Amino acid sequence: MATLCLATACNSASDKPLLNDEVKYVDPFIGTGFHGHTFPGATRPFAMVQVSPDTHIMGWDASSGYHYDDNEIYGFSHTHLSGTGIGDLGDVALLPYSGTDSIKPVATFKKETEKASPGYYAVRLDNFGIDVELTSTDRVGFHKYVYTDTADRRVMLDLGHILQPNWGHKLVGNDYAVVNDSTVEGTVRTQGWAQYHDVSYRITFSEPVESEVRYIDGKTSADIPAVIHTDRDLKLHYRFAPADRPLYVKVGISMVDPEGAGKNLAEELPGWDFVATREESSEIWNKALSAIEIQADSTVMVNFYTALYHTMIAPFAYQDVDGRYRGMDKMVHQAEEGYVNYSVFSLWDTFRAFQPLMTIIEPELAADWGKVLVKGYKEGGILPKWPIGSSYTGCMVGYPAVAVLADLSCKGLADSTDLKSWAEAAAASSVYRPDLAEKFKGTRELDLITMHPYYKEKYGFVPADSVPESVSWGVEMAYEDWCVSQLAAKAGMDSLAKAYAAKGDYYKRYLDPETKMMRPVMGDGSFRTPFNPRYSAHMKSDYTEGNAFQWSFFAPHDMDNFIEAIGGRQELEARLDTLFTTSSQIDGAEASNDITGLIGQYAHGNEPSHHMAYLYNWTGSPWKGQERLDYIMREFYTNAPDGIIGNEDCGQMSAWYVMSALGLYQVAPGIPVYTIGRPIVDRAVVKAQHAPFEITVKDNSPANKYVKRVLLNGRQLDTPFITHDDIARGGTLVFEMTSERP
Repeated sequence: MATLCLATACNSASDKPLLNDEVKYVDPFIGTGFHGHTFPGATRPFAMVQVSPDTHIMGWDASSGYHYDDNEIYGFSHTHLSGTGIGDLGDVALLPYSGTDSIKPVATFKKETEKASPGYYAVRLDNFGIDVELTSTDRVGFHKYVYTDTADRRVMLDLGHILQPNWGHKLVGNDYAVVNDSTVEGTVRTQGWAQYHDVSYRITFSEPVESEVRYIDGKTSADIPAVIHTDRDLKLHYRFAPADRPLYVKVGISMVDPEGAGKNLAEELPGWDFVATREESSEIWNKALSAIEIQADSTVMVNFYTALYHTMIAPFAYQDVDGRYRGMDKMVHQAEEGYVNYSVFSLWDTFRAFQPLMTIIEPELAADWGKVLVKGYKEGGILPKWPIGSSYTGCMVGYPAVAVLADLSCKGLADSTDLKSWAEAAAASSVYRPDLAEKFKGTRELDLITMHPYYKEKYGFVPADSVPESVSWGVEMAYEDWCVSQLAAKAGMDSLAKAYAAKGDYYKRYLDPETKMMRPVMGDGSFRTPFNPRYSAHMKSDYTEGNAFQWSFFAPHDMDNFIEAIGGRQELEARLDTLFTTSSQIDGAEASNDITGLIGQYAHGNEPSHHMAYLYNWTGSPWKGQERLDYIMREFYTNAPDGIIGNEDCGQMSAWYVMSALGLYQVAPGIPVYTIGRPIVDRAVVKAQHAPFEITVKDNSPANKYVKRVLLNGRQLDTPFITHDDIARGGTLVFEMTSERP
């Protein structure tokens, strides 16, 4: 394997940096093709603003507002979701234009004029002859427009612009006012995935507006008031005086009010130095990405640092510079000192690898997120599952926030004085809540309150003839109830811990001794018949975004007993072999689109499969898992726009790659243990909590995909496991690789 050897990379001393310019390996276009649903625009780590072109506003591939195959731009908006399967945001869209009087101009562009790097995006709008550059601070988008036609410099502010209007996303309110001859402000309100979503803005141009035309629902008249309050589509067209100079635009946003947007703009971007802002973004990204420094071949370098970049986009700060934020109760709060509110937690996805990765490289931030989740419980009455803005959503399965809290607790990242309130929040979020069903009635937030926990509590299982996706809910709730037991035990709440530990065994009710699969159970206690393990029907079958093959290996908290229940280690190995080698045919006319990246029936494009290759470490043939991991990393992650095999899901797909490339994976968040895989880097230095943790991979090559032996701090591992403390306190992990199967 060819190894990049930069100016400092060949020095073997662990205190010397391997790299000093990580951003040059990041390609923000990776994941913008196929169904990765990422965006290429400018943002900073975990920042409120993501200013990016919107090329795709309808359908599934509009989830982030951008798709690589497109060649039209509807606007450059300031908020986006990274890699989700549902779209929202796309707030406050600007589009510079020339040479047309269209109410809604649309730009065309050629792919070769697009450029993107962390914190920067550029494109030429061909039909308008305008060069656009974008950068940002945490809460401010910064635009630069250079017009070929210097006598016709215009900008559209599209306040009716939304993503996925065909999926129920709609505009419900628009306030707009002129502050002075170069500044406007207002608030846009939408309903979609987020039931309540307000974004306030203050926009300042680098020169006065010469004239303005206002359109409400496509019509203009002299009767439109100076200050606008409407629930209609609102578009503003600004004309600027002829000039042979760039036009700059600064857009501060706030989730509280226009005053907050103005404060954010004044605090973060008081001047007009575009180059300095872009360079500052690059420096901030280099510092963030240097949390893990690696040596590897050029393909792995790009995949790795792009993946690490994608793990640092969500969740994003949801709080103004003055400490105000809108909570889950929809009220404005003043944050106490040291507290920062965050939103957009894709918890069902990210509890598996993203959150564990952050406990290693950003332990303080990971701990802060735990506090945010519990604060959400205190404000709204239940732990968030997939919060967006100040809104609950019921997206996905179970109550995965408890897994995040349990993992923080077991790694010593939770304040001991918080543990009782964390356990109480976890327990209260694990049962059916009729009080919240009444509170959320008539809103999309009601989706959070399903009957699955009710049946789990009443019967010990979820009857398949009562609600859909019963098996997925059943097995995940068993794991999450075990997580509640761990929190309760840490808090000294022994009776609660004992009760929830018993619920952790409920997954066994779905385990069919005949098929050795997790099989739906009917209300009368019998297994569903007939049973087709390949069958999928999106949101209508017994499994979430998958089938029985993809859901029959989920008991991460109880692997030893799970293995015994299915017949032992050899049976587990045989079942895994079948999973990876059987036909990839998926049955069902309404099969989930999320089932992608198939190897047999293993589906890497969706999260339920992500731990499965590592389960070979519980068999007598870990080398089989190493083969699978090598194939997944090389074939399902590439240096191309379609280089992510499924929805990126706010960092989970990428975090899986980062962890796996280092040769580590945590199968059960809540148990502070990582299992060994097949590392694909040659060397890495991880800036862990207390000291650097250095990974060296000897004789690494595509052919040498098998682990011969592993040494932790000079001592050979007897089993393929290390603890979180082993990493957090620093040390060395040496892999010796071979082409020979052990």
